[in-house]
Amino acid sequence: MKRYIAEYVGTFSLVFCGTGAIIIDRVTNGAVTHTGVSLVFGLIVTAMIYAFSHISGAHINPAVSLVMYLRKKLLLTELFGYMSAQFTGALSASILLHFLFPQSTTLGETIPHGSDLQSFIIEFILTFTLLISILQVSSHEETKRFTAITAGSVVGLEALFAGPISGASMNPFRSLAPGLISGNLQSIWIYLAAPVLGALFALMIFSYFQKNEKHIDPLHG
Repeated sequence: MKRYIAEYVGTFSLVFCGTGAIIIDRVTNGAVTHTGVSLVFGLIVTAMIYAFSHISGAHINPAVSLVMYLRKKLLLTELFGYMSAQFTGALSASILLHFLFPQSTTLGETIPHGSDLQSFIIEFILTFTLLISILQVSSHEETKRFTAITAGSVVGLEALFAGPISGASMNPFRSLAPGLISGNLQSIWIYLAAPVLGALFALMIFSYFQKNEKHIDPLHG
């Protein structure tokens, strides 16, 4: 139960702070700024991983939990528990933000600012980059202590350059929760499918590296 509570709190904090920064930036006519929003997302991810990685692994993202299940780090029942906690946390945050800022029409939801295909490809690549970074850094003793900084830095970086186009979600529940509460679900399929496919592709590449790593000369690659 502690792990599920940790995932609930972590995902709640991510959505409350991250989408809350978007909402506050809009209602204050740009006081937070796009750079500020990106920093908020990166910093809250870093903080939540440091806070809860020793309890639940601090997935705070169903795409991450799915990858961990496929790596046999979670049982199927645990996967459902993690996802339920994450979805409930994200939804609770969006409900609270709707109460606090009823004037917000999208609640920080991710909406394409171009074609759906453009945002789909971007979200696929963003999630792949995030997951391959997390998997590679966390799988080695000499680097795994940097997992939180790595994940937060990648999230902030990707939000900084891709946020204005696709929203830089990389997380199905981060997009689904504000979409459900605000009623804006017209392009939600992008943010459900692309992160999952990007995460699965990252797992495939990571598995290839793992199988061949013992044959690599550390001096010459």
